Amino acid sequence: MDTENIKNELVNLLKDKKAKDLISIEVKDVTTLTDYFIICTGTSDRHRKSMADDVVEMAEASGMTVSAPIEGYSQAKWILVDCMDVVVNIFEKETRAKYNLEKLWSDGILEDIRENNSKEEKK
Repeated sequence: MDTENIKNELVNLLKDKKAKDLISIEVKDVTTLTDYFIICTGTSDRHRKSMADDVVEMAEASGMTVSAPIEGYSQAKWILVDCMDVVVNIFEKETRAKYNLEKLWSDGILEDIRENNSKEEKK
């Protein structure tokens, strides 16, 4: 399975797990670190850890290498699952706002996945 298909499978998994404010950013023409960042928000420590566990399971089942240990898992404020070609960032709402990876990687191609996104009005 190619990298884009694996990214799409991981995005679908996170949608099914009710990830909030889910986006992916294609950065393969911007950096050599990875091809895609997936960024989402979880509603609780348990929710974020559950999503991370499922991402690791799916990535490994797809033949991807997952770097261990999973960064941030114990604190669950920002869990980073590094699958080499796809990096999944699972945030607590406040931590996501603080680090604003969307802005940091704004030279990439943003895909905003609308399902499960916050309905809050921006002021």
